[in-house]
Parts: sequence; C-alpha cells; structure tokens
Amino acid sequence: MQLVRYDQARQALQLAHSVDEVKDIRDKAQAMAAYARQAKDTQLVEWATEIKVRAERRAGELLAALPRLNGKKGAAGILSTLERIDVPLVTAHRWQKLAAVPEEQFEQAVAAAKEIAGEVTTAAMLRLGEGGVRTQTSGDDEWYTPAKYVELARKVLDGIDLDPASNKFAQKVVKAGKYFTADDDGLTKAWQGSVWLNPPYSRGLMGGFVTKLRAEIAAGRTKCAILLTHNFTDTAWWHTALEKASAVCYTRGRIKFYNEHGEGDAPTSGHVFFYFGGQERRFQEAFRSVGSVTPARF
Repeated sequence: MQLVRYDQARQALQLAHSVDEVKDIRDKAQAMAAYARQAKDTQLVEWATEIKVRAERRAGELLAALPRLNGKKGAAGILSTLERIDVPLVTAHRWQKLAAVPEEQFEQAVAAAKEIAGEVTTAAMLRLGEGGVRTQTSGDDEWYTPAKYVELARKVLDGIDLDPASNKFAQKVVKAGKYFTADDDGLTKAWQGSVWLNPPYSRGLMGGFVTKLRAEIAAGRTKCAILLTHNFTDTAWWHTALEKASAVCYTRGRIKFYNEHGEGDAPTSGHVFFYFGGQERRFQEAFRSVGSVTPARF
C-alpha cells in the first residue's frame, strides 16, 4: 500500500504544472512524515520525506520559470506567487537551490541520505548535492561555531533557550532548549527567550534572519541574543543588526567553523558578534578575549 502511494505521489509531481499543485503535494508529504515518525514507521518516513524534497525541487523549477510563464519581469512573478501560497522568500530560495543541483548529483544525494539517515531532508540534499565540505564564505549553510565561542555566549545569556538556525549535529555543542532546522524554517516560528544565532551565510539568507531577530526583539519574544556574522559592514543587514545591538565584538583573527567532516578552511573575512540585551558589561568581560568590544550606540 505504501509503495502504491509513493508511486502515485511521484506521478502526481511529474504531472503537476503549477506551484500550487506541487506545494499541496509537499505539504501532504510533510504531514505524512510527521505521522510516520509518531507511528515509528521507518519505511513511511523514508518515502514521505523523499516525496517532500522532490516536491520542493519541482517547486523550485517552477518558481525559476515564473517570469517567463507569466510575462512579468524580475522577481515580481515569484513574489506574488509566494504571497499567494504563503511561502517565505528564504524557503523559495532553498527550493531553487535544490532545483539547480544536477539530476545525477541529486539522485546520488537522495540514495546517500536514505542509506545514512533513513530519511531525506532539504539540508542534506543541498549539502550532498553540492559536494560536501565547502568553505564558510562559499555559500554552504551547514557550518557550526566552535565550542569556545558558544560557551562564552551561554555565559552572557545565562543559557540558550533557542537556536533558530541549527540541526541535531550542531546541538552537541549548542545544547539549546529548543532549535529549528532548515526543514522547520525558523523564519516562520516565534523566537522565545535567549537566542543564539549563527545564521546561514549564503546569499539572500542572512538578511532574512537578521530582520527576523530584530522583529522578535521588538515584539518582546526574544529577551536577549547573540548574533554571529561575517564583518560585511557595507551590507544593509549588517546595519540593521548594528542599529539595535547593545554591543559588538570584532574578532581578532578569523573563526574556523566546522561540520560533520571536520574543520573547514579559513574564511576570507573576519567576524562580528552582536549582543542584544541589558548585560553589556558581562558581554564585554566575556568576549574581550576574542576581540575588540565596543558599545553599538553612543
């Protein structure tokens, strides 16, 4: 019966010609995967997560073609479609990255994910499909902060309630009370309490996470936070962070991030820790060993 449903879902994706149809298949597969996890049905988890990711890839293909299909120029067609189907731009960006992975690499990544993890996730497809380890500034989002920096943040924040851009592997170090993965899409969730944020560094994603953090602070849901970014002082998102931060630390030297394969190459730029909260002195005392700490506002 499960094999029949799998084949039907694959056929439905092949026949679908609108983002709305594909989004509906994707959402149903996601719900089925959640049910399968509760029922501890490993086979159902495997095929439901695969269908979900295949639907996201197909949606990415359709989104990329929208300006040609509806006659609109630039991103107008995509934005109007995303508003209608209630999909954030950052999610659409991820789907289009999936669509850009060559077919052979994508199929290899699907097979590897099922063999290694027993399920298929968007993050795994992007990581495996793009060839594994890459440098932090190359656009790959699955890189994690060394423990010594996370421990300093934990000390300043009195613990970490939420890590909104993370995964299970990273939590071996972060140990947040709650975390969101790429598949959870943390930009669509509430950020409660103290937040540690090392956002995805790829083009188009950083700004969304910085804007989200600022909005959650303004709403009173995020009580305090530490944000780690590269020191791109010419970008709009960098100034968005600086305008609301209480203090900043400009690192002395560059942070070597790591992933499941080990430590990455040295990045091409330095980094900045932004602190949001009322314990500026505590932040200064903790991070002065890392670099130069200054007030964000005078």
